[in-house]
Amino acid sequence: MAAPSPAITIPRGLQHSSVALATKPSAKIHYSFVPGTRSSASTCLVIFLNGLVAPKALWIPVMSSVIQQRFNTGYPAMLTYDRYGQGLTTDTDPTDEGKEEGHGHDVADVVADLRQLITQIAEDILGVVPERLDEMELIFVANSLGCATARLYAQAYPGTVSGLLLLDSVMANSDYISIWPDSKAAGFAPQDLPDGVSVEGLEIARDTHGKLFHPSVPNKEGLSRRNLAELLPHSDTPKLQGPRDGTPLVTVVGHDPESFAAESFKSLSTPIPVTMNYTNPYWAQYNEGLAKITEPRLSKGPVIAKGCGHFIQRDDPTFVAEELCKLLDRL
Repeated sequence: MAAPSPAITIPRGLQHSSVALATKPSAKIHYSFVPGTRSSASTCLVIFLNGLVAPKALWIPVMSSVIQQRFNTGYPAMLTYDRYGQGLTTDTDPTDEGKEEGHGHDVADVVADLRQLITQIAEDILGVVPERLDEMELIFVANSLGCATARLYAQAYPGTVSGLLLLDSVMANSDYISIWPDSKAAGFAPQDLPDGVSVEGLEIARDTHGKLFHPSVPNKEGLSRRNLAELLPHSDTPKLQGPRDGTPLVTVVGHDPESFAAESFKSLSTPIPVTMNYTNPYWAQYNEGLAKITEPRLSKGPVIAKGCGHFIQRDDPTFVAEELCKLLDRL
């Protein structure tokens, strides 16, 4: 699905720059940063994490809305970036050289890069030395594959993430084919299909989604998803450990079923009844699991983003900012 950029309101104080990670000095990552206000916690950092398709530019209106909503009470420092080979980051991952094209690194590698980026941004801009890095209030706002990155970071560095706002997470354990019945499988009974669902519609969904979203499909980033189901085999486990009691807060947001069905029909030709009867319930069940990766008292959702398709930050940046502000208020 394409993710065209909306009209962008530029947040005050927005800084654009690039940085070479100390672990990969031959390449630079492009990032955008908004410093927090003095009336907000100086060691609170909100990081917006991209999926595969939508670049960091789509988070800029969310940042702007956060500033507007918390102008009088103070807002945290905010960071977003494009991974290697994505958006404004034209350099590819240096470690991809000599590896299979399209599969040079995985999401675990992305997590390691993110850790290094946080370390450098914290020290160079926020004045937080590496020895005190994990004392920062770290919050992730993520969409699609970025949600897998956020979860894996919280698992790899337990006790460091205070909050996660997960927007229409990638279904990390799915092959994006078996969501729909196989009309060629033994025992398939076309007469049992729901009203409006045809064999042809199922085959369109399986074929189109398989060609675009199956974990084996390469992308220009070289970010392999082949082992994603091994890294995150379940939506509801493992439970995440926050830095203190009352963390991590987790808010799970899902797309509007009707808006997503219309979006899928427009961009992928997936018949609306197929999406409504199979894709949406499957995704909703996954989101219900995500809401269990923290204690029940710390969990919110799944919340439905009314009128939004998969790219919730594009379709309603004000809503995303509101949910982030609610999360911040609970910390």
